[in-house]
Amino acid sequence: MRLTMVGTGYVGLVTGVCFSNTGNDVTCLDVDPRKIEKLKKGVCPIYEPGLEEMMEHNFKAGRLHYTLDKAESYKNAEMIFICVGTPTGEHGQTDLKYVFSAADDIADAIKALGPNQKPKVIVMKSTVPVGTTLSVRDHIRAKVGPSIPFKVADNPEFLKEGAAIEDFMKPDRVVVGVEDAETGKVFKELYDPFVRNGHPIFLMDVPSAEMVKYCANNFLATKISFINEMANLCEAYGADINRVREGMCSDKRIGSAFLYPGLGYGGSCFPKDTLACIMMGDKCGIEATLSKSVHAVNQKQRDRFFDKITAHFGGKTGIGGGVAGLQGKKIAFWGIAFKPKTDDIREAPALTLIRKANGYGATCVAFDPVANDNGREELGPTATITNDMYECIKGADALVVSTDWDEFKSPDFAKIKSLMKSPVIFDGRNLYRLETMESQGFTYYSVGRRVVKAK
Repeated sequence: MRLTMVGTGYVGLVTGVCFSNTGNDVTCLDVDPRKIEKLKKGVCPIYEPGLEEMMEHNFKAGRLHYTLDKAESYKNAEMIFICVGTPTGEHGQTDLKYVFSAADDIADAIKALGPNQKPKVIVMKSTVPVGTTLSVRDHIRAKVGPSIPFKVADNPEFLKEGAAIEDFMKPDRVVVGVEDAETGKVFKELYDPFVRNGHPIFLMDVPSAEMVKYCANNFLATKISFINEMANLCEAYGADINRVREGMCSDKRIGSAFLYPGLGYGGSCFPKDTLACIMMGDKCGIEATLSKSVHAVNQKQRDRFFDKITAHFGGKTGIGGGVAGLQGKKIAFWGIAFKPKTDDIREAPALTLIRKANGYGATCVAFDPVANDNGREELGPTATITNDMYECIKGADALVVSTDWDEFKSPDFAKIKSLMKSPVIFDGRNLYRLETMESQGFTYYSVGRRVVKAK
């Protein structure tokens, strides 16, 4: 099939590259000339394992194209996937200006082609509030008139950053919202190479498909906030969240996925989609009470962890106390990305902690295996970004582990201790055994477990 991806961000690029890998002719459209030029040179704008190699392979095979030309990219496309950003506004609302801008361009293109064209399928791939896809349909229809044929559909993505290629090529499920059976057949043909593992394609109405994405992400976010709340209770009552988790997750009804305590969720999906559910509830008069609590717990988790840092140094957050505790201290951070195997720092807990520490008078130094460049751009003078994990901790009064990269899981503890000014670790990902920290002589704070004090 001839496909066009509108937007070469995370979703658009991964989707386009993977579709081209099964023989489809894919055009990736963007409005950023610098990005398109880099893509043509084989430079991947995001860090995603395996993506750059797949880009190169399909570009050389002539199945993958990059362009700024809107009219040309829409002209011969059988399916047009809208993959533009849907950022969260100041009050939690989803900003749809890029979606409707793309809809305007598509309307202009298909109107120019006239009424005798084969109906194109316009697919909403971006995550949008329920009702948006049909609003886009009505918006295009109002611009092109009754005689121009086209179809709309919603096809939410379920890609985990760091494992997006595997998720797309071997999906757990494919969800598609359509208005007619014929459009459903087109999607079954398109996705057939990806579901030969026996996993299903769910064809449903458009609003239900839009809602599936929000329900899935909101539920996973709920699990993360739940386990963090339980971890806080464990700390208060002297229980060990790791042991509690083992006992709880052995129940088949519960399972273990997304039930790891830590600094809370970040990234581009969970925060945005939880807020979108809250916004949708407010809009229709049905308060999303649970979603509001999930979001509140997640935000407080970072504050609670930061309180441990200030308390250790004799201060407390608030006017005066925090400054007295952290003023002049050097705090090292291992990890900037919101999770491993990605350079995505959107809503990353590390950013919150670094900015708080810097605001209370600490000098912050950070290292990340792949997100250093993004960290430098985002943090500016707030933190020094180093290119070596051990260089980062030289002379540090404390180390904060904020991302669970593999590189951080079995470090040289003797080297760490020799480089730091004081052997203090605040582990926001529970990477280390308490017994190891005791034997190595560290003061060690984690999440939902007792504090280890250096002897």
